[in-house]
This record gives sequence, C-alpha cells and structure tokens, in this order.
Amino acid sequence: MDAPYIAGRAALSDASDLIDRYGDNAGLEAAVRAETSRDAGNVLRFCHWRQIERVIASLSNDEVRGSVH
Repeated sequence: MDAPYIAGRAALSDASDLIDRYGDNAGLEAAVRAETSRDAGNVLRFCHWRQIERVIASLSNDEVRGSVH
C-alpha cells in the first residue's frame, strides 16, 4: 500500500479516535460511516471517512515504509 495522503490533523485525530474506541474493528467502523455518508448524499464526509479507513489500515500495518534512519 502506498503512503496515504493525510489532509490534516483532523484526519489523524478521527483515525486515532476510532482505533481507541473500536480496536481491530476501527476500519470497519470508518467504512460504515463512509457508507452512511454516501447514502445521505454527503460526498465530502464520504471521502473523509474513506480516507480515515485508509489511514487506519496504514497505522495498523507493521511494515516499515520509506527510509529508515
């Protein structure tokens, strides 16, 4: 997986909050929120929660990315 684009601190905060609250199911919760936003016609929130889903996957991955110093 390529490094996800992180729009700002709010994205990391939301991802961290979901990880704290839902543990291993945090990505699933982000997906549910994205689907709910899509069904409500809220494209911006849909995109936000899809991004959070990718950030959670990236944060949960133990693989080292980029150069190690």
